[in-house]
Amino acid sequence: MGKILKNTNIENEIVDKDLFNDIRGVLNIARQKAFATVNIVMVEAYWNIGRLIVEKQGGEERAVYGNGLILGLSKQLTAEYGKGFAISNLKDMRQFYLTFQKSHTLRGQLSWSHYRLIMRVETEMARMFYVEECSKGNWSVRQLDRQINSFCYNRLLASRDKNGIIEEIIQKEPSIMPKDIIKDPYVLEFLGLKQNDTLYETEL
Repeated sequence: MGKILKNTNIENEIVDKDLFNDIRGVLNIARQKAFATVNIVMVEAYWNIGRLIVEKQGGEERAVYGNGLILGLSKQLTAEYGKGFAISNLKDMRQFYLTFQKSHTLRGQLSWSHYRLIMRVETEMARMFYVEECSKGNWSVRQLDRQINSFCYNRLLASRDKNGIIEEIIQKEPSIMPKDIIKDPYVLEFLGLKQNDTLYETEL
């Protein structure tokens, strides 16, 4: 009989902590960059789509021709790129451009899901507040929605303890993580990926 080899459990091998932490750092930075890049590209694309629609409509807020244009675009784009270009989504892109016509005010940290919430806030000052605070605090979409619905901006204006309210906001919920990219249906639609239980980060 041949010599029986001793079973070695590689998983239990001691790994150099410094090496492990260095590799973790490389991976975390890479994931953050990937997340930021996808969001920047997607937000820029939707802003430009909104711009093209508004320019074709002559900048009119409510044009009969504009409604027909969006309907036709939706049919053609949906046939080629999927359901991410439904009529309601194209109208959101159009409104996105009308709300943020100065592209330099956009923040790369915010996703399309963030902007869909922010552009429904009525006043420009309030919108810019949520853009800035969401960017600085790295808020998740859920946290942003909560702060808008709790009238965070209005409470800050009326409060003498502004720092206290900001601290309360920060502590309410964990900030967005790079892995959240695979949970955002808008990102999956933009990348042409189907949302299902078998989609893993490695496949992205």
